[in-house]
Amino acid sequence: MTDRPDFAVEIHQNPYLPVDATQVHAIVRVTARTGRPPLPAVSAVSASASAARPSTAAEVIIIDTSASMAGERLVEAQQAAKAAVDALREDVDFAVVAGSRDAAMVYPRDVLLAPATDRGKEAAKVAISKLTAAGGTRIGRWLSLAAELFDDSRHGIRHAVLLTDGRNEHETAEELDAALTGCAGRFVCDCRGVGADWDPAELREVATRLLGRFAVVADPRHLTADFTEMIGRAMGKAVADVALRVWTPDKVTLQFLKQVYPARRDLTGKRIEVDPHGEGPATGDYPTGIWGTEKRDYHLCVTVPVGKPYQRMQAARVSVVVPGPDGEPEVTLAEAMVLAEWTDDKARSTGRHSSVEHYSRQEELADSLSEGLTAYRQGDDQTASSRLRRAHELAERTGSSGTSQRLDRVVARETGEVRPRQHVDAADLIALDTESSESALRPPGEPEDDAEPEPEVKPKADDDEGEG
Repeated sequence: MTDRPDFAVEIHQNPYLPVDATQVHAIVRVTARTGRPPLPAVSAVSASASAARPSTAAEVIIIDTSASMAGERLVEAQQAAKAAVDALREDVDFAVVAGSRDAAMVYPRDVLLAPATDRGKEAAKVAISKLTAAGGTRIGRWLSLAAELFDDSRHGIRHAVLLTDGRNEHETAEELDAALTGCAGRFVCDCRGVGADWDPAELREVATRLLGRFAVVADPRHLTADFTEMIGRAMGKAVADVALRVWTPDKVTLQFLKQVYPARRDLTGKRIEVDPHGEGPATGDYPTGIWGTEKRDYHLCVTVPVGKPYQRMQAARVSVVVPGPDGEPEVTLAEAMVLAEWTDDKARSTGRHSSVEHYSRQEELADSLSEGLTAYRQGDDQTASSRLRRAHELAERTGSSGTSQRLDRVVARETGEVRPRQHVDAADLIALDTESSESALRPPGEPEDDAEPEPEVKPKADDDEGEG
């Protein structure tokens, strides 16, 4: 079992407000480390503590076996699934599920998890080799079977990987929504779309609701390396059901809480009231899933009452909490305060903290990409040109070279103008759409150590022919 990490919380903000200001912005950096001294706080009180309980782990591998997977895609998916099985630790329980119009157990045959012994892994790989492709796509049913498998409460780390190459055309949006509602909080799911026929919005919704990541693997030949890396990261997780607890004093209102690194996730609507009937200050939990050794950044915004010069207040307190063992009270692993202080000194109160400004621009970049691509697909070239031009400007300003390069495959730049290209590879559109939510950069000059690697967008090889 991996070492349980120590958690630390740092607050990056400019706490000084003009006398008429009421919004407080802060970047909340949560760091989980194993076997290293805790990082010092940057601009606020900081505390850290070891995670309080060991966890066992469970893994479910979900492979799309619908008719569109026939041929090379299924062969490569089988190899990837076998590699994923090989990458499992011996102390993990696992299962393999095939998904088409329904969900079916591949290994074991019964609806249960099996230990990842050498014998069990070999049996699973034999079963994977026998998969065939037929039928349609009902992702909600696949996820519901995974949830049933995870219902054994003794598993702390509950992680699934889902691979698909198509759209969820054989169940309604309402059916998928209901399945996601039933699965939320029961396990974390990372998603992969292979080829260029799937809908990024669908997998983004699955990954967002189930606190995972998603990426495109345009070339099926890259699946094995991607799955091996993805399972390797999952095997490095050590703490489950981690939540950010945000306390705000009376008359302070939380506007939003968004994860901004390593992937963008709006957590605002996921709030669970800690004391929903309490009459005192508000406290809410925001689920963040499973953690290993990594860093994540969150953008917090609260509204405070108008203050007077030199008045100071605690605008919010952010804590990292996990459930206690065997039904005991939750354990606080780290916490830090967000501050507000009013001043008539314009030099102090002018401008936001550089980290807040950096992530705000990245969010604008993501929104511009999303809006531009939506307009492009709808044939609205004027809006697409405007939004993608803005995206290009922001990508260059924030140093997002990968996004700039992908944009150049979708838009043409001539005499200062940016306009959509007439003929764009569907894989390039999907890669750019995926990047709009799944790729984020740390502020300039900050090290990337301890950060979980981002899912890499795997392009098609240049010598590939079109996929049918």
